[in-house]
Amino acid sequence: MFPKWFDKWNADNPTNIFGPAILIGVLGVAVFGAAAIVSIGNPAQTASMQTGPRGTGMHVAEFNVTRFAPDPTIEEYYTEAPYIPEGGEELAKDIYENVQVLGDLTDDNFNRVMTAMTQWIAPEEGCVYCHGEGDLETYGEDNLYTKVVARRMIQMTQNINENWDGHVNANAEVGVNCYTCHRGEHVPSEIWFNITPVTEATAGWASVQNRATPLSQSTSLPSNALEIYLTEYEAVNVHDLESRVAGVPNDVEVASIQKTEMTFSLMNYFSNSLGVNCVFCHNSRAFYDPGQHTPQWATALLGRQMVIEMNQEYLIPLEDEYPEDRLGPVYADAPKAACKTCHKGYQKPMQGLNVIADWPELATTEAPVYE
Repeated sequence: MFPKWFDKWNADNPTNIFGPAILIGVLGVAVFGAAAIVSIGNPAQTASMQTGPRGTGMHVAEFNVTRFAPDPTIEEYYTEAPYIPEGGEELAKDIYENVQVLGDLTDDNFNRVMTAMTQWIAPEEGCVYCHGEGDLETYGEDNLYTKVVARRMIQMTQNINENWDGHVNANAEVGVNCYTCHRGEHVPSEIWFNITPVTEATAGWASVQNRATPLSQSTSLPSNALEIYLTEYEAVNVHDLESRVAGVPNDVEVASIQKTEMTFSLMNYFSNSLGVNCVFCHNSRAFYDPGQHTPQWATALLGRQMVIEMNQEYLIPLEDEYPEDRLGPVYADAPKAACKTCHKGYQKPMQGLNVIADWPELATTEAPVYE
């Protein structure tokens, strides 16, 4: 096809065309990638929130794609402004039978709250989820466990908003309502049950650790930290700064290595629940000194005490009300709450959305104040 002299010259001067082609391809991909990053942004770009003095490494880093992404459950949140009473209206406790909570509401506001609860907890079933398939005349009966539990949960919500303001409204009015935990589901995500011991081949301390479980955040840390620290007012502490401190490990007065491991397990759970790291609450050079902690530490401390009260006073006592399929898989214990039940991986539940502004009925155990 080509002249002989060209074929001879080509044979005497071979050229590797693959090297330049690969180089051009790599350069082309790099140019395309750079153009894409400039036009749509760097998906790996982060931003840091400083939580302490400069130079101490106290900052919480977060990918922008995560930071700017809205909580997908917010879009489904239902709310409705209250009907301001004019005075003299008949109250729910005088209209309906067996109204043990929310009885001081007017008929309009009572049904408004009931409608919201169906949207927050059972949007598909509606009223029948708690009241059954009967006529309106049967709605006063307590035949279903869901109604008994819902009544107690209303009381718990009112108590949280009224008595734990330092936690749920630490920086701004946010509050909680049913949707904070339920997000449109019958059973909130991130509830927990007792599961220890998790290693049957051993006994004692070894039986509660060294197996990845949801309660240990899939680590080898102890799986009983929530059981110990979120149902009882057990002191959260770590081992002494000095070596060879005298004391028996099981002594409640001794901050043993075992308690240190449980504390680390609890702190790891806290971090994952809020999507933060240790320095969100602690000074990185003085974890042991509460005087050098961040303000968030005090908010978290109140949160832990609040959760203990929730579990002790409201959730655990409901064990006898639940059917078998609602109880724990190991010990048939009642479902319990923890930080992640509300926070769902965000620093603030629902990214700080004020969920109590339209629901003064859930903000107090007394008659609501409408503004």
